[in-house]
Amino acid sequence: MALTRRAFIASGAALTFVVGNSGILQAASAEAGQMQGLDANAWVRIDPDDTITIVFPSTEMGQGSSSALPLILAEELDADWDRVEIEQLNRDDRTFGNPIFGGVLYTAGSTGVYGYFDSLRKAGAQARRMLMQRAAGEWSVSLDSLTTEPGLVVHAASGRRLSYGALAALPGPLPSIPEVSEADFKARADYRLIGQNVPRRDVPAKSSGRERYAIDVQVPDMLYAAVLRSPVEGETPLEIDDSEALDVPGVLQTVTLPDGVAVVAERLEAAFIGKDSLDVTWSETAPARAFDSETDLTAYTAAAGDAARDGVAWRSVGDAPLAIDNAAKVVEADYLSDYAYHAQIEPMAAVAAVDSDGRGAEVWVGSQTQSWTMRTITEVLEATPERIRLHMMTMGGSFGRRTALTQEYLRDALLTSKALGRPVKVVWSREDDVKHGAFRPAAAQRLRAGLTADGKLSGWHHRIATPSVIAYFNPLRWDQVAPTDIISVRGSESKFYAIDGLLAEHVITERRARLAPWRGIGASYTSFAAEAFMDELAAAAGQDGLTFRLALMGDNTRGRRLLEKVAERAGWGRPPGETALGLSFAGYGDSMAAGIAEVALDRDSGSITVQRFWAAVDAGLIISPDNALAQIEGGIVFGLSSSLKESITIQGGEVVQNNYYDYEILRADEVPEIDIHLEVSDGPPTGIGEVGTPMVAAAVANAFYALTGKRLRRLPFTPERVTEALA
Repeated sequence: MALTRRAFIASGAALTFVVGNSGILQAASAEAGQMQGLDANAWVRIDPDDTITIVFPSTEMGQGSSSALPLILAEELDADWDRVEIEQLNRDDRTFGNPIFGGVLYTAGSTGVYGYFDSLRKAGAQARRMLMQRAAGEWSVSLDSLTTEPGLVVHAASGRRLSYGALAALPGPLPSIPEVSEADFKARADYRLIGQNVPRRDVPAKSSGRERYAIDVQVPDMLYAAVLRSPVEGETPLEIDDSEALDVPGVLQTVTLPDGVAVVAERLEAAFIGKDSLDVTWSETAPARAFDSETDLTAYTAAAGDAARDGVAWRSVGDAPLAIDNAAKVVEADYLSDYAYHAQIEPMAAVAAVDSDGRGAEVWVGSQTQSWTMRTITEVLEATPERIRLHMMTMGGSFGRRTALTQEYLRDALLTSKALGRPVKVVWSREDDVKHGAFRPAAAQRLRAGLTADGKLSGWHHRIATPSVIAYFNPLRWDQVAPTDIISVRGSESKFYAIDGLLAEHVITERRARLAPWRGIGASYTSFAAEAFMDELAAAAGQDGLTFRLALMGDNTRGRRLLEKVAERAGWGRPPGETALGLSFAGYGDSMAAGIAEVALDRDSGSITVQRFWAAVDAGLIISPDNALAQIEGGIVFGLSSSLKESITIQGGEVVQNNYYDYEILRADEVPEIDIHLEVSDGPPTGIGEVGTPMVAAAVANAFYALTGKRLRRLPFTPERVTEALA
């Protein structure tokens, strides 16, 4: 239930905390029929029946943050988790935005837990302290004589106990909001919830089919729309013959959109049939007709290797070019990666019910951002935020796809609803989702490094030729960060190694496809190149890949432990036979992972099989170990799928692939046995959702080299490319 003024009054006496990123901003209590300073954006409400409602400020796409974030606050509050209810934040309120993104409500980059961690701890600790102060006043005892148990304030000396609900129902003024510091937070040894395998709240509904996604939403008087989009980006419909579409039973109307034609019908099936019956003449003048993924990647390769072409420095330590020039041996290699589709299970969908005057709406949508979703709605309708009633839906996967500032599926739902005067659900088919997706960019990378006479790394130069993703999917953000693009080049910083001469730079190339962040963002391909090249350097130095990497750890004891642990679990050092092992070490943000893949090869078909994968991961404090393992496993599977299979081809500006039959992903029977060691360190949480992906591709490529003596330098490792490498 949304926390409205009316709902608060009706609930009887309650205690409400308005929580911001710096802690509690305001507290209020109310008795039935009375209001005392309630702010409707309150994140914590304690009702007399002991129900504790915690508002979830992020969005849920399968990563488990809808349980993890409230759990952090509940831990410091010492709440009874069985009495906690979680309420999705359905508005753009920057007070509660993600601190990592300057207060924007945005769920991405494994930033939810570590971004909100301190704010939620402080909010929970302040709320707990206020409840204890209230009990101290009621019992006329000192605050120091009180403790808490889940949902209770306890005075051990007298044996008295009051539940949080009973304290919320007490009349009288509230104590002042207490200041809390690190010393007031629970010691980790006292955690009851964090670090335990507390079941995720979203799993039962998903397992039973009761969870509702945007594609499931049903509202009264609702119509359905399917959109025939321009096959080439940037083109518009010139002539539309919709006669056959209008003859389909159930089709009501067509609506011309900026880049397509919507067919609106009483039934979804009719809308899809009507869409397929349209005869549209497109403008056919867009520059995107020249987009060709193979030609464009060739151009990117030339750009990466063009020493005269300046790059934007992403990280620089010492003088890498000089160190390489003075090296006893120089090693150089190019690495390529294709476009990749997000392949989320739920295709794009949104429901919009535009008000009769066209200046307000109720909207149901799966999106990774309340802030940019509200911006899309208000701009399309020329509306003000108070006229928008937003429902943020659980997403059936996303991985960066639902982050764009301009959400075309939502825009189309708004425009068709406004045209028809009724609620409209827009649904993309899988073919729509593949053909008109926004992709991980293609990239070409040139790596050069120098080795000393005794085989030590003396200089490292990593050039990534790829477009700016931020400039396309969020130009507002690009205005703030240009010319550095973390989404395009993350992972190239190699910050976990002690390399005295290092330069990682972004050669910004022309965008030649629709782009969006993808799981692991740039690290999904930059770490492939860096760690495969690291193996090449080890071979050139005549050293084992593990020994070579350990020598580069410097004072990174966390990384050293991970390498040693994964090597121990995998039995590193055994000679290749029918299978071989490959090692990789990569990070995401401040999280680190070491991985070892065991691969087999069918030399006749060129098919690689990954039989086992071992990983050792350090992501700081782990909120929920079981969920962390699930996220790392998912990231590894994502990495394997993109390493072995996934590739988007563009010819004449059009995406060639159509569905899962020609955009293949890893199947259930191809998933290897996965062994994960979680190393829990003393620091704060550093992010778990994406750290499993970046290490995978290089581990597979390095195992292939150990097995065959041949290098794989282009993602994905399709049978055709494997056969070519063997030849």
